[in-house]
Amino acid sequence: MDPDAVDDLHSGAHEGSGVDESGHVPHGSTDDPQLLDFSANTNPRTPEGVARIYEAALAEARAYPSTDYCGFRTAAAEYVGCEGRQVIPTGGGLGAIRLTLETCVRPGDTVLVPAPSFGEYAREVRLQGAEPVFVDHDAVDEQDPADHAAAVVCNPNNPTGDAYDRERLRAFAERCRESGTVLLLDEAFMDFADRPSLAGTDGVVVARSLTKIFGLPGLRAGFAVATGDLRDRLDVARTPWTMGGPAATVGTYCLRREPFVVETRERVHRERARMRERLSQRFAVTGSDAPFLLLELDSPGDVDDVLSTLREHNVTARDARTFRGLDRHVRVAVRTREENGRLLDALDV
Repeated sequence: MDPDAVDDLHSGAHEGSGVDESGHVPHGSTDDPQLLDFSANTNPRTPEGVARIYEAALAEARAYPSTDYCGFRTAAAEYVGCEGRQVIPTGGGLGAIRLTLETCVRPGDTVLVPAPSFGEYAREVRLQGAEPVFVDHDAVDEQDPADHAAAVVCNPNNPTGDAYDRERLRAFAERCRESGTVLLLDEAFMDFADRPSLAGTDGVVVARSLTKIFGLPGLRAGFAVATGDLRDRLDVARTPWTMGGPAATVGTYCLRREPFVVETRERVHRERARMRERLSQRFAVTGSDAPFLLLELDSPGDVDDVLSTLREHNVTARDARTFRGLDRHVRVAVRTREENGRLLDALDV
């Protein structure tokens, strides 16, 4: 699809889609303890022993953390398969995204941004005084990156859930490098796809989050991976204490829980297939490599009906109309088998 076609698709009444009146991007999750939350794509389980590690690490909060984060860098590097020096600790995956854009983008620049995708990309680009150039998410790796300061790819993409072909993505990364365009590759959901990371690829900044796979969104632990001069620029630009001591300690612990990651990936794979089969009886369901499914309904009004029906059963899902280019969609997370059963029963599928 032509980039201008994507941009025009939701101009006018939908021009502000993805950013509310306060200037912030809508996200999933609810703070209502009575609701079973399918709107946020976080693991409902955490690694065994996390509470014990966090409690033991709490004393670290009484002192400034070490600015080198050696233990965390080592664990993160082993986790994604890169060198420890290439890891830049950040406050969650979004911290890595902001650090990259504020370091590599200047006012007046343009940045290739996928749509529909995570709404924070466009917001972060605009915060740098630059302009997002929206491209259909299926075709972002086919674009000519020349004359753009950066290009953003979400792999697997949120909210559609599809992952990119690795060789096509590598070829795009090479074209970006040759053009002097930074490729920002958000791999927040890569843990669930069982595919190798592009961390350590020249000219690429990989953003990773501990939020999704380890079920700890409030921890705000993540990291970027970059090489060479790009890595040096990010490391110089980051704030001295990008993560608290307890977050770094818990993050290090989680990154070494490989059996937990494998078990989670297998559970999500099984449950996602089961949910898709059931949900397809009533909705058009996009194939997914991520811990969520995107449902297409017949009309925008049907979204309100579905969300209302779910709420009657104390269940909530993501109104995906807040994503650019979507106007009759709902996104549902993949949780435990019992919880997923409640969602399916509420939808009568």
